[in-house]
Amino acid sequence: MSVTWEELGWERLADGVGRCRLPGWDCTAGLVLGAGTALMVDAGSSLAEGARLRARAQRLAGHRVTHLALTHPHFDHVFGASALAGAEVYAAVGTDAVLAHGRGELRLDAVRNGLPVPDADEAVDALVPPRHLVSGEWTLDLGGGRQVLLANVGPGHTAHDLAVLVPGDPEVVFCGDLVEESGDPQAGPDAVPSRWPDALDRLLSLGGEDALYVPGHGAVVDAAFVRRQREELAARFGVS
Repeated sequence: MSVTWEELGWERLADGVGRCRLPGWDCTAGLVLGAGTALMVDAGSSLAEGARLRARAQRLAGHRVTHLALTHPHFDHVFGASALAGAEVYAAVGTDAVLAHGRGELRLDAVRNGLPVPDADEAVDALVPPRHLVSGEWTLDLGGGRQVLLANVGPGHTAHDLAVLVPGDPEVVFCGDLVEESGDPQAGPDAVPSRWPDALDRLLSLGGEDALYVPGHGAVVDAAFVRRQREELAARFGVS
């Protein structure tokens, strides 16, 4: 018996495209289905959360998750990645260095934000740098006429921000934490505030006026919301 997106905890956004909001940090994970393929966007904050996402995605798709795109190297988006064994992992150039050499800071950040120490230690020990690094744009063919564009649109929220554009009606843009709806965008020590408005301009040029924009945290928004957030960030950081 087939099941619906909603029955498995996903919010369907377009044909073969959905997302879910994870508990704890209200982090978004995305899912794009192709022909015998499934692309997950971000992997949750722990190996256990990544495993739950994998199971829900595979039940919906009818096969394993074949691809994973990481929007940026923060613990709540990458710590579940190793639970998706066998998936081809994509991320912006530089993410590999963060996951290889910045594990201590990732662990500290996770624990400071409330992730139990055993979960943080387990995830850090299992972290593997992504195999495929995106420096500009990368068209990913998922089969069955489904192509997805991976775009290195940063720096902004971090030095290594990747957006995922899914063409269709409507088009869907997974923004990572370049856009946040459930609170003000967070600018930590690894943010590049002077470039953040430019990154949002690139998002808007990718998706256009009629796209659905999926923030890293919070509800799905439209182009007008992204544009307002862009102006607020420019004013906040004193850039144009």
